[in-house]
Amino acid sequence: MRTLCASTLIGEFFVIGFAGLVAMKVSGLSMGTVWTVCGIAMALCVLLCGMLSRPGAVQIGWALQIGLVLSGFVVTTMFFLGVVFAALWWASVHFGRKVDQAKERFAAASAASPDAA
Repeated sequence: MRTLCASTLIGEFFVIGFAGLVAMKVSGLSMGTVWTVCGIAMALCVLLCGMLSRPGAVQIGWALQIGLVLSGFVVTTMFFLGVVFAALWWASVHFGRKVDQAKERFAAASAASPDAA
């Protein structure tokens, strides 16, 4: 699950950075406000990559996805991109857990069977 979720978060890191550039031009917000909010969100993406194996990390990721969708009120395109990344986050968590379960079953089956070598 970590690899899929981390890949999604790194993609979000770049999207948030580019959205910050757009927000500076199209919104009435100051540059300091835009980069403070974007910087915090970008740092959260990177930090969350390292925290994915800890409890609560997936929930923090969901909060980040909600924030990404809500950023559409500043940059309209982010409504669409936020939904896309929320779907990618769901797929990363859902299918990542399935892959982890399959790996555990394979490891258990390998440990239970005697080596034929």
